[in-house]
Amino acid sequence: MQANHHRVRPILLAAVIVLGSQSGVTWAAPPSSPDGSHGFDFLMGSWKAHLRRMIDPKTGLTTSDQQVGVWVEYDGILNDKKLLDTSANFEQFEVTSEKTHQRFKGQALRMYNPASRQWSIFGLDLDNGELDLPPLVGQFTGKRGEFFDSELRNGRMVQVRYIWTDISPKAANMEQSFSPDGGKTWVANWICSLSR
Repeated sequence: MQANHHRVRPILLAAVIVLGSQSGVTWAAPPSSPDGSHGFDFLMGSWKAHLRRMIDPKTGLTTSDQQVGVWVEYDGILNDKKLLDTSANFEQFEVTSEKTHQRFKGQALRMYNPASRQWSIFGLDLDNGELDLPPLVGQFTGKRGEFFDSELRNGRMVQVRYIWTDISPKAANMEQSFSPDGGKTWVANWICSLSR
């Protein structure tokens, strides 16, 4: 996730369904679909977000090199909701570092393609009216989803990987990693733990 002043490429979170109670009503997760179209259902609803982000001390940007990175922690919220009774969903993410007072906010749009059985995750910058392209693309296998794209970072192309994990009705995890060598090795630089 690259910070652009106070904006990050949002954590494009997979899905979790609300299994708590809301207005006294208890919700249950729908049965999982073999095509993966409900992969992000686990994320629906509100979450507490704890983010660990590795930054380059010189630039303050998310780094792809663990040798120069420093971990900074943030806390905040993440909210996901489905769009128009479809698999598509929209996410809002906002966290602040207690130590540095730096704030990140982001939005994501996730859409499912039934022909390819894959998800596309688009980062949105609502403040500037921009859409991050290309999207990350991938799919779920069970309770784990992997999504990939490539980005130009510090003058070179790196692969980007998001891993979403549905841990339980009250816990989920998202990890972003960069690979400078075509996917042979990965360096984690963004780990977000979610709890209800």
